[in-house]
Amino acid sequence: MAGAEQHYIMPRASFDKPVKLGIVISPYYKDIADNMLAGAKAEIEAANGTFEVIEVPGALEIPTAIGIAERLSNFDGYVALGCVIRGETTHYETVCNDSSRAIQMLGLQGLCIGNGILTVENRKQAEVRADPADQNKGGGAAAAALHLIALTRKWGAQRKGVGFMPEAQEFKLAGELKDNPTA
Repeated sequence: MAGAEQHYIMPRASFDKPVKLGIVISPYYKDIADNMLAGAKAEIEAANGTFEVIEVPGALEIPTAIGIAERLSNFDGYVALGCVIRGETTHYETVCNDSSRAIQMLGLQGLCIGNGILTVENRKQAEVRADPADQNKGGGAAAAALHLIALTRKWGAQRKGVGFMPEAQEFKLAGELKDNPTA
């Protein structure tokens, strides 16, 4: 059984300023989506974060909605939740690959996204992965987004200067270091 193997889970991310996430979810398989949403909400609330739920028709629309939200809203990060169950046609591969690739591309552009789109062979696999009391993939996706937000805040602290050029004290020229070794 897939649930029997143990995996390391990182400690919960913590924040000194409020964090707000957009949970973009496809309720195509409503019961599975509801379980994943419950896990994601619990994880965000445990980190003292807030969220807004954004519903879209299917997994392919999730990255598009995240892109729109990033341009037009004020979220710190996103949780992508959905489920794709293999059917009789190759549409499964298209949906799995294209939604995953689009989310990855958004992430490489700097968006903090936890990908919780399940790609499974059958409903039973989806139920186990979605269940907050079992594999809790919704909570895991929220935790991933929160960790990426924490990294962004750690490494992307606002600089003192405003505009395109840093203030003079933010950098030293090579000549200044040679002339003044204590600088």
